[in-house]
Amino acid sequence: MPQLSDLCVALDLPVPDHGSCAWTTPEDACALLPDQPAEVVRTAVLAFRAQQMAAVPGSASVFAALREAVAHPQPERELTRLLARLTGGFVAIHASWGDLVASSGDPRPGQVWKLIHKTRHVGTLTMAVAARWAPLMPVAAEYALLARLQSAAAGAARRRVGERSLDALLSGQDDAPGLGSGPFALAVARFSHETAATKTARAAQEHALDVLASAGEGYFMERGVTAYSTVRGQRAVWLWPTRDLPREGVALHAALLASTEQDVRLGVSARHHAGNVRGAFDEASQALTGTREARGCTLFQELDPLHTLLTSGALSTLQAQVRSRLATLDDSGRTEVTLRAYLNHTGPLTGLAAQLHIHVNTLRYRLRRAEEVLGGPLDDPHLLARLYLAFEARP
Repeated sequence: MPQLSDLCVALDLPVPDHGSCAWTTPEDACALLPDQPAEVVRTAVLAFRAQQMAAVPGSASVFAALREAVAHPQPERELTRLLARLTGGFVAIHASWGDLVASSGDPRPGQVWKLIHKTRHVGTLTMAVAARWAPLMPVAAEYALLARLQSAAAGAARRRVGERSLDALLSGQDDAPGLGSGPFALAVARFSHETAATKTARAAQEHALDVLASAGEGYFMERGVTAYSTVRGQRAVWLWPTRDLPREGVALHAALLASTEQDVRLGVSARHHAGNVRGAFDEASQALTGTREARGCTLFQELDPLHTLLTSGALSTLQAQVRSRLATLDDSGRTEVTLRAYLNHTGPLTGLAAQLHIHVNTLRYRLRRAEEVLGGPLDDPHLLARLYLAFEARP
């Protein structure tokens, strides 16, 4: 293993007392020489490694074989096969969302390398090999990263065709080829956090959405499903032929969350047939709007039937009236909290009092005061309906 003294000699620096410290990566070397420019140290590391490889007879043929594997139409499959043949061990490449892309050899636990391209997680390489093959693993990880990027580039070309088809469908044009005549579903996702107004932040968000759309399409492709994806505004969109929609929606959301460090909300339409892509998009958009959890997923058929009314702003007057009446109690919102719990409770008041950690007489007092300011009994269905709409409406 190279030592700090090797780098000092290469850089014409005096060897310090800790010159025997070993390093493996350029980052290790930079940490050992904090006073030297990082780019200078990295260049020295690469030069040192290049000299080591040049001194190994036949190394060029190994790199040629690795390059040939990555250039194959199925680069991950060919690379894992080559590495398994060379080492006699087990090699696997997984997608960023966890799916197995390719493997070769007898499966067993091994060392896992995360494949990162410009801060973007594109997958993992797992190698279970004998200790003598340890120096090959960083090189194998770089070629595994190239294989994933090669597949991503091919997928991007296919996705551009799918984008045009999906955009045409959303505009009301003809059906898309490849989806067949069976039922389909549409999903819409967006990141939960708000994007800063700067040009740089918007560009980063657009790129992240494009990556998210690609990850979703890759998830379907790994399962042999023809899916189209695109990005519209601040949302990523997918269209696919469906068989088991509830399971597919949850699995797609899990794959999206695994592919990014950001929180993702997902809305999924109901099952539709040809000619109603726009209707499916509207349903998925409503389901997305109805998803309150930062990492939540909502299917349209599970959406509150009153969702459109609650989010339309039409209940703002009712909401303001109820809150102004309850505000006259001047109790720091305790009665409103009690009423919200009351609306969601079934059973005797003693159970609700225990849930709120108050005495049942205190609960009865609060409910009686609420009836006084609201102008009606809480067993009146009309009053209960107004309270539900006022509390659930979004401002």
